[in-house]
Amino acid sequence: PQRRRSNTFSSSSAASKAPQAASTGVGIIMLGAGAEVGQRQRPRSAYRRGASCIPLSATASHDADAAAASSSASSSASSSASASTGAPPSPTTRAAAMSNDMSDRLSLDNIRASLIRQEDSIIFGLIERAQYRLNTPTYQPGGVEVPCFAPEGTRASMLEYMLREFEQTGGKIRRYTSPDEHAFYPASLPPLVIQPMKYPDPLAPAAVSININDRIMAMYIDNLLPGLCQAGDDFNYGSAGLSDVNCLQTISKRIHYGKFVAEAKFRAQPEEYTALIKAQDAAGLMKLLTNKAVEDRVVRRVTNKAATYGQDISEDLHQGVAASLGAKGGIEYKVAPKTVGQLYYQWIMPMTKDVQVEYLLRRLDHIT
Repeated sequence: PQRRRSNTFSSSSAASKAPQAASTGVGIIMLGAGAEVGQRQRPRSAYRRGASCIPLSATASHDADAAAASSSASSSASSSASASTGAPPSPTTRAAAMSNDMSDRLSLDNIRASLIRQEDSIIFGLIERAQYRLNTPTYQPGGVEVPCFAPEGTRASMLEYMLREFEQTGGKIRRYTSPDEHAFYPASLPPLVIQPMKYPDPLAPAAVSININDRIMAMYIDNLLPGLCQAGDDFNYGSAGLSDVNCLQTISKRIHYGKFVAEAKFRAQPEEYTALIKAQDAAGLMKLLTNKAVEDRVVRRVTNKAATYGQDISEDLHQGVAASLGAKGGIEYKVAPKTVGQLYYQWIMPMTKDVQVEYLLRRLDHIT
């Protein structure tokens, strides 16, 4: 049976107990007034939060996997019993029957369409973030008092806290079990609260361990935001942080989609790529997978999209006029189109190719 936890959190209490947690290695669950006295403490991951968001240890995840396996076995038994008695299947049995991803969104044939959709998500996300000022305290550890602490007791940034909270929710409903999703804090993901789903995965096993979200985070804070937002502070930390989380997640998905791109390229030219992989020739792989003409078209496309999406379009404009507005001067854009084009040219495409090379270098690990 699950134990109830209060959502009450005391920042001062957390700060005073943080060093104790670091020294003992045992996480402390912050309990509210209604919490049960003597409630068992549980191991925790590197960062501590309030009672409403508790990262789970590898042991807890293992226990959850075992429980899921037990549930699956029980569902199978229930299904057999229903078949023999003629009774309708239980809700658990029906859930088990729907645990396969029946879409074709992860098909290699759909890579281009997926990448184009992701462009739209990124551009709209940047437009949303650009309406707020830079709000530097959001990214500084301790800049905003949030209930998230490192093992030594230092307070994390508000952005890290928000990302971790979002990943706690997404992790419970199997977001990060999909091969096209990558958590920024994978060690803190909780066990699932719904049944696992089996996804079609065309990638080699080594793909699971490739995650460059630390580089993406640094690029976003140090390079992208200063060029996107006005300097200063408007104190809309929560709204700006929500936009940041959305931008980081969409950009991360786009960059890590390089694994799927690399797999498609490998299958198109297996002999050429296999020779370079066996030689562990990273430079050769980078040269082979680079197509400058395609990259230039991508930059032009996202720049034109930003010019179109980033202006106010009147409902009175007839067909064709809106598309021509981007070529005229004097338009005030919500996000400068060149900023989006530069983001792709300088950061997204190079990082995507880095992911491709890293994946290809390990593409044959499970064979050799």
